[in-house]
Amino acid sequence: MLLLLGFGLEPVTALASTVTITVMDEDTGKLIPCRVHLTNSVGQAVQPKQWPFWHDHFVCNGRVEVRVDPGNYVLQIERGPEYAKINTPITVAPASNQKLQVTLKRLVNMASENWWSGELHVHRSKEHIELIMQAEDIHVAPVITWWNMINLWKGRRVPVPATVHFDETRYYDLMAGEDEREGGALLYFHLNRPLRIARARREYPSPMKYVIQAKNRHDNAWIDVEKPFWWDMPTWIASGLVDSIGLANNHMCRDQMFETEAWGKARDIGRLPAPLGNGWWSQEIYYHLLNCDIRIPPSAGSASGVLPNPVGYNRVYVHVDRPFNITKWWEALRSGRSFVTNGPLLQIQANGQHPGHVFSVDEHSQSLNVQLNCDLVSRDLIGWIEVIKNGKVVSRESFSPQEGSLREKNPEPAAIRLKTELPSLEFKKNGWFLVRVVIDNPTTFRFASTAPFFVERKRQPRRVSITSARFFLEWVRQRIQRVDLADGPRRTDVLSYHEQAVRYWQDVVDRANVD
Repeated sequence: MLLLLGFGLEPVTALASTVTITVMDEDTGKLIPCRVHLTNSVGQAVQPKQWPFWHDHFVCNGRVEVRVDPGNYVLQIERGPEYAKINTPITVAPASNQKLQVTLKRLVNMASENWWSGELHVHRSKEHIELIMQAEDIHVAPVITWWNMINLWKGRRVPVPATVHFDETRYYDLMAGEDEREGGALLYFHLNRPLRIARARREYPSPMKYVIQAKNRHDNAWIDVEKPFWWDMPTWIASGLVDSIGLANNHMCRDQMFETEAWGKARDIGRLPAPLGNGWWSQEIYYHLLNCDIRIPPSAGSASGVLPNPVGYNRVYVHVDRPFNITKWWEALRSGRSFVTNGPLLQIQANGQHPGHVFSVDEHSQSLNVQLNCDLVSRDLIGWIEVIKNGKVVSRESFSPQEGSLREKNPEPAAIRLKTELPSLEFKKNGWFLVRVVIDNPTTFRFASTAPFFVERKRQPRRVSITSARFFLEWVRQRIQRVDLADGPRRTDVLSYHEQAVRYWQDVVDRANVD
């Protein structure tokens, strides 16, 4: 709801105008921190000096005064996916003082349902992070303060403790880091000081040097593979030292896709065309990992501060019972009690259990039947809801009017909450499953996905796909051919990690037991 409260006070200049925007929470009637996109008729974003700005938006505490030229503007206001969006045109009269009051409506309170939001790839100023987190309604946001070329702590005392707690349930870590080179990018968390990676070159030393160093020196070191398609990903996975992988990653942006794999393993663009193909490629790779019995939880990151995303555009929700704290959040993320999203909010229970649950089936039982209950909130037009079993789509509920009943239940696409049962599953053997929602958006890959559930039958070996195992074995062999180092000790050292990965994936191939 947008109210024009008044204008026409004495102008500051002959033509320039002042616009004061006040944003209120519908439930509390109080000011609420939020993100504001204010663009003129040619798409240029207004950038007030007093508030943190990035790319095409700024965040504020709920009240902002901007100086603008007269003309037509578009005002968009958001506060993460749990609130309805404001998207409205405004006209600024010459030499005026206009006051706009906006009310934000909360669609759902995920924290009240024990789902706590976070994201793992933040490049924003540590001085602004608290306001940014409030404006995006996010609870966990490690801030990257060191990476290959920059270390904000060089010559300065590192903070102890590095984790800051504020607003009762919000946490950020000031010691997060990133190693981004030829093989891809790794994110580091829970360290008490930066790794010394400033002298690292594109190929040498191997990123595995720092992975091992971090795990040896820091008891709780957490290492995230920032995107699934990075060339070194199978080598990192083979080490057994990786903790999560970026399924909702920064190639997926609010208004666009980065359509290539950069220096990662390229997809077949004939089968997975632009602009959305890169998003589907990340999904496929992750399913291949699960098909190799690699039980690694999905994570999310937006790279705000480097790429054109707000903080928390790609986010992961983790189920943590109260009382909430940061330690329990990371423990639950490791267990896969989570879903990732850049739009829809997807709560799935399977036989009453949250994602990450391992169903243990007695050896005398013929099968396991799984009932899926879906609670979905979305501000966007939904394309379909899919159930994925062992890497294959086994059911799809469409929102297209001609294809199914879900649209009839919820005809309003702007903000829906859908509670429904999905088609049940039957498992006679070991395996895994998850649920995915895909938004009908031709410009960017907007989706939500649960972490996987697993099914284990006693006295039955875990399911390993020979197709998926060979996929990664061939990947590592291709990576070895790409190593750009002259013969000598450095090349030998770098190749040693890839050769270890070849042996690892060959062993996975040898013990594969399906297809």
